[in-house]
Amino acid sequence: MGSTIYNNLPALSNEGGLSVYLEQIKKFPMLAAEEEYMLAKNWKTTGNIKAAEKLVTSHLRLVAKIAMGYKGYGLPVNEMISEGNVGLMQAVKKFEPEKGFRLATYAMWWIKASIQEYILRSWSLVKIGTTTAQKKLFFNLKKIKNQIAPQAEGDLRQEHVNHIANKLDVSQEEVVSMNRRLSGKEFSLNAQVGEDGDEWQDWLVDKELDHDLKFAQHEEMENRKDLLKDAIKILNDREREILYSRRLNDDPITLENLSKKYKISRERVRQIENKAFEKLQKHMLLLAKSKNLLPIN
Repeated sequence: MGSTIYNNLPALSNEGGLSVYLEQIKKFPMLAAEEEYMLAKNWKTTGNIKAAEKLVTSHLRLVAKIAMGYKGYGLPVNEMISEGNVGLMQAVKKFEPEKGFRLATYAMWWIKASIQEYILRSWSLVKIGTTTAQKKLFFNLKKIKNQIAPQAEGDLRQEHVNHIANKLDVSQEEVVSMNRRLSGKEFSLNAQVGEDGDEWQDWLVDKELDHDLKFAQHEEMENRKDLLKDAIKILNDREREILYSRRLNDDPITLENLSKKYKISRERVRQIENKAFEKLQKHMLLLAKSKNLLPIN
């Protein structure tokens, strides 16, 4: 399916042609829920390529919107959109309309995964680090930084470094290093697109798409909350309390305070925290796959 549909998508070849591409994809209408369901059923049961193509093209603006969210990594936006389009086509291929979710909700996982994989490849994991915590730092540093120090430029203050290191379970040195790497590859929403003087932010104004994306994000967040509520039951009381204290609180409790409370070493608290987090992640993944809320390779 992928190559056939991809050949029929609007051309996205270089930065100069990006403004033209963004204008082209605005012409594809958003689908009502009933029409989307019928097209998805048609594609799934008969293999009608036209139905699949319409599902894809109606969500191209969603891909562009998500790709813009990764603008701070200093990579060509057209490349990120192309990677996101590949993820979208995979989502359409595996989408099951009977589950009751809108395609946008399901496709967001695939789109984000494709773009993130491209970013990680481009930045070189050898330099970034390959652990789960380091990947988490890479994709969450900017968001947390904007929450605690929205106007900060250059190196972070020591208290902010400590906060981020504790929240994401990485060393302070990794936070400082990653912040310096990312700060050197910022991309402005006020940068011009093409020769007409339009800015990136001008292409993001789409109330209908904003509504659809916000709905999908809200539904995704509710799904995550439900999964967490169900999955956390597998932890014992001490594991649950330590995990909440360290990972799920806005203001994490220090290892020192928890070690005093439970009369164990700080290292033992960290071991319990990490073990509980791994158990929770695995169980949430199993639940998500069983409910078709995550892509299954």
